[in-house]
Amino acid sequence: MGHPILRTPHLDRLASRGVLFRNHFVTTSICAVSRASIFSGQWAGTHGIRDFATGFTDDAWGRTYPALLRHAGYFTGFIGKWGVGRDLPESRFDFWRGFGGQGHYYQKRPNGQFVHLTELMGDQSIEFLDAAPRGRPFCLSVSFKAPHVQDQDPRQFLYDPANAALYQDVRIPVPETAEPRYINALPVEVQRSEGRRRWAVRFGTPELYEESVRSYYRLITEMDTAIGRLTAELARRGLADNTVIVFTSDNGFYLGEHGLAGKWLMHEESIRVPLLIFDPRLPAARRGSTVDEMTLNVDLAPTLLAAASLPPVSGMQGRPLLPLVRGERPRWRREWFYEHHFSHDGWIPQTEGIRTNRWKYTRYLDTQPLFEALFDLAADPREARNLAREEQGQPSLLELRERWRVWRKALAAVRPGSRWEDPN
Repeated sequence: MGHPILRTPHLDRLASRGVLFRNHFVTTSICAVSRASIFSGQWAGTHGIRDFATGFTDDAWGRTYPALLRHAGYFTGFIGKWGVGRDLPESRFDFWRGFGGQGHYYQKRPNGQFVHLTELMGDQSIEFLDAAPRGRPFCLSVSFKAPHVQDQDPRQFLYDPANAALYQDVRIPVPETAEPRYINALPVEVQRSEGRRRWAVRFGTPELYEESVRSYYRLITEMDTAIGRLTAELARRGLADNTVIVFTSDNGFYLGEHGLAGKWLMHEESIRVPLLIFDPRLPAARRGSTVDEMTLNVDLAPTLLAAASLPPVSGMQGRPLLPLVRGERPRWRREWFYEHHFSHDGWIPQTEGIRTNRWKYTRYLDTQPLFEALFDLAADPREARNLAREEQGQPSLLELRERWRVWRKALAAVRPGSRWEDPN
């Protein structure tokens, strides 16, 4: 993606042989809800999972990509952070190495030897390949904890101590939007929010900022190493030419931008996530290509079904991405709806909005009075100038406010068994 510091050689290699999506987003920037959307292909307003306690009903689970692939004969596995509801669905997979909550980075092997969680998950990925019956198709979901913080630990970003020298001599630049005027331009409810509290813990001084970001980068590079081990093992076993690999994330992350930490809100840093798809069936001319269309976390479930030549499922609201992977030019979305309703007892402002190719409209639902934000991303990619309060922004504000109403109405009209009418 062109990052000047971060090193991810194995993911880079996958991207050079696959397709990289430049504009991939989550429809809700929080782990539990976004993961439910990834599994189900549905907006939160449809699947109804908006907190950490609620899981899938049996009926809803039956329409997720792991359940549908298993029903079609795939050997399915899950490794890592489950994150959707309190109950762990061990019986719903053929191979299970998942955990509840957010897990802990520092683990011990059965012999008592220290092992970092990311390395352990790499081991478990290879264990899955050992367990998969020969000749049977498989689907493995590896849900890394990295680079999530270790909440409640004062060190926050707990990388493997063996990598302490990684990035140590690199200067970490502070983002322009870390200047106080950016947080001061946001609603007072944001200035007093959980995102601001966590900013103080992770980025509150220049020294703390540099060490936190270095540690964050170490966690990502360690994850890249684990992915490299898995891809090498696929090649060693002769499976690389028959395995589709998808890499993405469940939410973005503020590294001090807008004076914030965490995610949740609708800034680009929070909603934009990576996506690459390696499909060995691609012709050489498509390898290393990029896609600029706006794609979403709800697109992943129908994409995985399509990759397995399974038909789309009624109720999924995303679109298969394989036509874009192949270089086709289907009619594509011009806008999409963002929603975030987990308020953390009022410490996270609820937001909704509309993101188009050029514009972003954000509506803060808990502010008094109502706070709206409008940004022209073509002219203002850092979201510094709120045009909702300027005369020149009023035509676009009125248009996007109406589009917000249309999307809200469309999502509210969805009922079990009904056909989804995409407002695009």
